[in-house]
Amino acid sequence: MLKKKEVSESGAQKNPQRAEPLVEKNVEPFRVDSVGKQLTTDLGLKINDTDNSLRAGSRGPTLLEDFHFREKITHFDHERISERVVHARGSGAHGYFQVYKSMRQYTKARFLQDPSKKTPVFVRFSTVAGSRGSADTVRDARGFATKFYTEEGIYDLVGNNIPVFFIQDAIKFPDLIHAVKPEPDNEIPQAASAHDTFWDFVVNTPEIAHMIMWVMSDRALPRSFRMMEGFGVNTYRLVNEEDKAFFVKFHWKPLLGVHSLVWDEVQQIAGKDPDYNRRDLWEAIEAGDCPEWEFGIQIISQEDEFKFDFDVLDPTKLWPEELVPVQRIGKLVLNRNPDNFFAETEQVAFCPSNVVPGIDFSNDPLLQGRLFSYLDTQLLRLGGPNFTEIPINRTLSLVTNNQRDGPHRMTINKGKTAYNPNSLNKDYPKPGMDEKEGYVHYAEAVSGKIVRERSESFKDHYSQATLFWNSMSDPEKQHIIKAFQFEIGKLNNKETRQKVVDMFNNVDHELAVQIAKAVGTSPPTREPQPPKKAPKLQASKALSMENTIKNTIKTRKIAVLAMDGFNGKEFSSVKAALEKQGAKIEVISQFLSPIKSQDGQEIEVDKHYVSASSVMYDAVYIPGGQQSIDTMKQQWYVINFINEAFKHCKAIGATSEAVGLLAETDIMEVKLAETKGKAEVVSDKGVVTSQAAPTEAFNEAVTVAIAQHRHWIREKNENMPT
Repeated sequence: MLKKKEVSESGAQKNPQRAEPLVEKNVEPFRVDSVGKQLTTDLGLKINDTDNSLRAGSRGPTLLEDFHFREKITHFDHERISERVVHARGSGAHGYFQVYKSMRQYTKARFLQDPSKKTPVFVRFSTVAGSRGSADTVRDARGFATKFYTEEGIYDLVGNNIPVFFIQDAIKFPDLIHAVKPEPDNEIPQAASAHDTFWDFVVNTPEIAHMIMWVMSDRALPRSFRMMEGFGVNTYRLVNEEDKAFFVKFHWKPLLGVHSLVWDEVQQIAGKDPDYNRRDLWEAIEAGDCPEWEFGIQIISQEDEFKFDFDVLDPTKLWPEELVPVQRIGKLVLNRNPDNFFAETEQVAFCPSNVVPGIDFSNDPLLQGRLFSYLDTQLLRLGGPNFTEIPINRTLSLVTNNQRDGPHRMTINKGKTAYNPNSLNKDYPKPGMDEKEGYVHYAEAVSGKIVRERSESFKDHYSQATLFWNSMSDPEKQHIIKAFQFEIGKLNNKETRQKVVDMFNNVDHELAVQIAKAVGTSPPTREPQPPKKAPKLQASKALSMENTIKNTIKTRKIAVLAMDGFNGKEFSSVKAALEKQGAKIEVISQFLSPIKSQDGQEIEVDKHYVSASSVMYDAVYIPGGQQSIDTMKQQWYVINFINEAFKHCKAIGATSEAVGLLAETDIMEVKLAETKGKAEVVSDKGVVTSQAAPTEAFNEAVTVAIAQHRHWIREKNENMPT
């Protein structure tokens, strides 16, 4: 049931839920509201005119003594900071995390102990490769970074929506990003991997094969941040009070299920609404539809470190859930949008080295490098070592140390001493006042020669890429093939195209054959070489989105196509049924003026043809009403809207005369209700029709069809409408 919305004096909807008071208290001294206030300089001097510079005469030169002009322009000239090298395009929100039960068995981290406590969080979602001005819906991995404001300090869980990574060792990260970024001679293409330098890097870096399979899948095209998994990627350690350690991988499981867009859609959305995912997150929170994920952990005891057919420290490998089950131990809820994008979302700084007692690092070579790189980047991007004093980055716990000075210092430290040991201040602040309070690194025994080499256990690059491929449903496999065909078809270098085909023959022979078929290269002549060590698992249900949650239509956007003379009772019946399940209804018509039903009912139009498109919606419903249907039959936009929704395998519903409108489109491969006036409900390939007014059976059938997300069976028809 949707929560009652709170409405401000301006009429804007407000989320009735707010972030936890701890974050509010932390940020409140820095929050400024200018409503009802006179304009001042940064030093508080009141200003009466900000439209005219100080001049020597009304047509004379501007005077240098105009301090207001100088301050205003100087601040403007300097108000941009360096964008992130990666993850530049982002969107964030506040919320809280709450553990289900004490995790004392595995960790002493306090925020994972008490189910009654809520830990404030700030989460930032992002694309990886593109600049700040790129589109949300590009084919790319997505960042999923969570800042926990715990009572013991800041804990940052920096992850992605893909559980593995491109490379095994962080020293290769500059090479990876230089390859995937726009080519340096012409700065083309933006936020895209379909170019020669990236795939040249791929064919020369076999460890990347597994990640490429994920990026070529629909996982790289999320329908919404709210319908996207998150993974910690790296292997960490949990340490309990008895100093017993466990290897751990972290997961975020969305309660709406894991759902994606399709490639044709994302290309259109990038032009129609480049802020698609950002807008979706913002609007959901404003409407009170708080995004939720369950927090999961995979645990491997240190004694079992070498019992698998993969190395648990290899970041290009996942831990199959059939072998290492995910324990769902808590919930993340996002319930407040930022007050200021720059001050919060842009200035928030995450770093994997920000941990709390009970969470420690493993020897994962990618993680080890990230511990340095994130901090180093923030020192440059945010102007120096005091970026932790920016409100969004401030810890809620007390800070007492001898760090001093530097750019943008906010803390005013009292006293004479800024060193340890000291006598003048009785040695304060002093370490080790309470042995149970301090952070203690896990005492791992380490021995070995200093070398530059990879472990032999890291050298199987294709087994899990094959596992991923084998786990996909037929539609998912076809989408991966088409993604490869698009990406490799964009390459100018034919030798690189051939190398891609040969490389991915090691993953699956038929996949390589299909790539070669489309990109003008020779198909591979040999079957893939079997791995030296046979994997224990050939496929994993957890990897296919076909097995995700499909029992809810909560927050799904439904387009209703109608014109003057529509059937108001049919519209009201379906609208009420879908909204009861949490769906969002938007009426689309030729103009934004209100439209009237055949019995005089007037409703507002949310979007008109020029500003709407089927790619912005999850499903389509068309109510009857002969006048409305006759008008829409003559309108190309309506016919195209339905054809496009059908092409993208979305649910479509129509009642009474509207069934005749479907007959005018290109979806005639499906069975439609035929007996006029009869309440028989026909549901075929996600198209639900009834020649009568909608009944409870019709509304239920439409709900079920929408909840399936897509009806991939339609893709088997090669003559799909374009």
